[in-house]
Amino acid sequence: MKSPITRRVFCRSMGSGFAFAALPQTFAQVLKDRPEGLSLGIGNYGMQSYKANEAIRLIADLKYDAIELTVMPEWDSSPDKLTGERRRTVRRMLADTGLALTSLMENLTPSVTDAEHQKTLERLKLAAELGQDLAPDSPPLIQTVLGGGDWSEKKELFRDRLGDWRRIAESTKTVIAIKPHRSGAMSQPEQAAWLLEQLGSSPWMGMIYDYSHYAMRGLSVAETVKAAFPTTVQIVVKDVMKKGDQFEFALPGEANTFDHAEILTAFYKSGYRRSVCCEVSSQVFRRPVYDAAAAAKSCYDFMSRIFEKAGIPRPR
Repeated sequence: MKSPITRRVFCRSMGSGFAFAALPQTFAQVLKDRPEGLSLGIGNYGMQSYKANEAIRLIADLKYDAIELTVMPEWDSSPDKLTGERRRTVRRMLADTGLALTSLMENLTPSVTDAEHQKTLERLKLAAELGQDLAPDSPPLIQTVLGGGDWSEKKELFRDRLGDWRRIAESTKTVIAIKPHRSGAMSQPEQAAWLLEQLGSSPWMGMIYDYSHYAMRGLSVAETVKAAFPTTVQIVVKDVMKKGDQFEFALPGEANTFDHAEILTAFYKSGYRRSVCCEVSSQVFRRPVYDAAAAAKSCYDFMSRIFEKAGIPRPR
């Protein structure tokens, strides 16, 4: 009889990087020796006032399995702020808490200007280096949206610039994941899939799936999962609600616009065995009254119930 899988072992196996990057076909292909289940995490994007170590402690205390660190310049977990001994401290905290560092959040826009493009490549390199330092056995992926504009006008620029991103991903052995955004030039999973196909099959490039960007747009869960599944490297969860003519993001479970269990079930039945990451949108954390700890707990409580509803196991 196999020994029980501990929370720490499970989380490490659910990490973002090298083990999954070795897959020959799709990111979501099941490995026979991987535990059955998905990890539940949250990022510190909605914890900008917290130091990195404070965010890690809060997330661990709430019993999450995984964490995403924001590496944009304004956050304490950016590469230029996490240096030297601070990196070693964060690495020890991740090991001690058993939290899997599944991803790093960036915000990079492919530019027509070569100088700006080089700055983007440098930020990708610095983020990859940070990920390697914090989780060398299973480096986190780097996820980003691609900015606004018109898809028909931007798609070739995206394709050409992402070709250089791919070379960074391959040289650093770090997965880079692009995320469709409802207000971005790339706003649908089919568009992200087209870009990834144009780049050629690579275990180092993938897609982030976040249905809040597809809801109330005539795009069903079934069709978006079908388009996204083959290259999805992380599921992100939050809600969206309509206010007048505008759409506003909300905490998971706050709007009840769609069924999160349907999403997890569809991916899980297809063979997805990676992380589910709660996202606290800037539209939430910029509200006049906002409590980061309360928001993180609300996400955890709701998504824990969703896992139970879907019958999907998590680390013990």
